[in-house]
Amino acid sequence: MNTRTETTAPANGEFRFTGRHMLMIMVAFFGTIITVNGYMAYEASKSWTGLIVKNGYVASQDFNHKLDEWHAQAARGWTGDIGYAGGVVSFTLTGKDGKPVVLDQVIAQVGRPAFDRDDHRLQLTHAGDGRYEAADVLARGPWAITITGQSVQGPYRLEKRILVKDGQ
Repeated sequence: MNTRTETTAPANGEFRFTGRHMLMIMVAFFGTIITVNGYMAYEASKSWTGLIVKNGYVASQDFNHKLDEWHAQAARGWTGDIGYAGGVVSFTLTGKDGKPVVLDQVIAQVGRPAFDRDDHRLQLTHAGDGRYEAADVLARGPWAITITGQSVQGPYRLEKRILVKDGQ
């Protein structure tokens, strides 16, 4: 006959740490970590797919052609700059000699760097002196802008990230 009884508190009223206490601490600790990680993974997958291209194999087939275009663009020595102020996306392009360069059909692909929810395209109009502009309202935070255009010397592309603070 077993007359031994287990109690969590000794007769004198002192606290006794038992295996149950340790189990509750471990469940609370790891439960918190697993819950936070699950929430973060859910939010991350909801905001960005992680895909840069839909089909990596097809994109890789065009890589050498794009590399040749980038080398040709660098050899031209053109200097471009992208800006945003007062609700206007602007782009300027000058040649090696400092004179404005004229491009045909300048397009700006504007979006957030981490997700595609706010992505949109703008047709920029020539404002003179190698400057192109389009009105656009960008909310606060980081934005990625990619400018593409065509000239008689070949295609032009410029990517830049900007940080909008209070419309500037």
